[in-house]
Amino acid sequence: MQKKKALITGITGQDGSYLAEHLLTQGYEVHGLVRRVALETPASRFTRISHLLDNITLHPASLESYPSIFHVISRHDFDECYHLAAQSFVAESFADGFSTMNTNINGTHYVLAALRELRSQCKFYFAGSSEMFGKVREIPQKESTPFHPRSPYGISKMAGFELTRNYREAYGMFCCSGLLFNHEGPRRGFEFVTRKISRAAAQIKLGLASELRLGNLEARRDWGHASDYVRAMYLMLQQPDPDDYVVAMGETHSVREFCDKAFGEMDLDYREYVKIDEIYYRPAEVELLIGDASKARRILGWQPNYTFDELVKEMVKTDFEALSNSRVKDKNNLID
Repeated sequence: MQKKKALITGITGQDGSYLAEHLLTQGYEVHGLVRRVALETPASRFTRISHLLDNITLHPASLESYPSIFHVISRHDFDECYHLAAQSFVAESFADGFSTMNTNINGTHYVLAALRELRSQCKFYFAGSSEMFGKVREIPQKESTPFHPRSPYGISKMAGFELTRNYREAYGMFCCSGLLFNHEGPRRGFEFVTRKISRAAAQIKLGLASELRLGNLEARRDWGHASDYVRAMYLMLQQPDPDDYVVAMGETHSVREFCDKAFGEMDLDYREYVKIDEIYYRPAEVELLIGDASKARRILGWQPNYTFDELVKEMVKTDFEALSNSRVKDKNNLID
């Protein structure tokens, strides 16, 4: 039996790396789009997928270049395409809204247009976001909840969602969107608040830092583990009909609570080290996000493996071990 062939944009990111692992366990031939500059500096760009490089195929392309995307898709008969690549840091989207819009909206349109032209039978997944709900109209948020994004990032994701739905309805393509609430893990980028917290707790425990500066500690999010959420992406494309699904834990926690648990893992009191800095406040804050994933649980059979506490514990433990090993290496290098 011939292997299914999947294309992942954003394969070098947190979600892309977990999804590539999952698809490999399902017997897929996995391909990924990466920027050409990443191929020239693999040591720094491929850290999350370094253990997978012998089992996946990477193609140079840019979301800002339709010809490069068209070229890759024209040469491979993909069964599934998971479009995860985006400028996904909300704070950066306020600082540079133009590039966020260009990458996230045009990039999604380019991938959809190339698939329609060349591989119209390829199933397509779009990585939506809970940030699309923004100033929420109801609690919890579900598939029918109206969108009210509060950031350029949220706006760009809403546009991508509408593009995906339009290609499904106008051209009969198998296009799904996952309305994924915040999902984290030890592969999260250092610029995201959860990873800032887990890493700072480990650094302070090891004497490598003395404080952590954050913005709004009262902002509440529905946090899950990225490895759980990529399974939901996969399940969406295994259904007989395309549809959109909220993926969430259905519980909310504040940034303050995340700090408390993360620092507690290191036997530290976060109140002694976390400082409020208004520079980290958003121009328009999203105060409360909590998702209703009952549709995904019912139709997809999706269930998370990680609890909130287990997520925080794994992130802090991984950062602590990595920093400890780095210190040992540095000491050994000095001795040598």
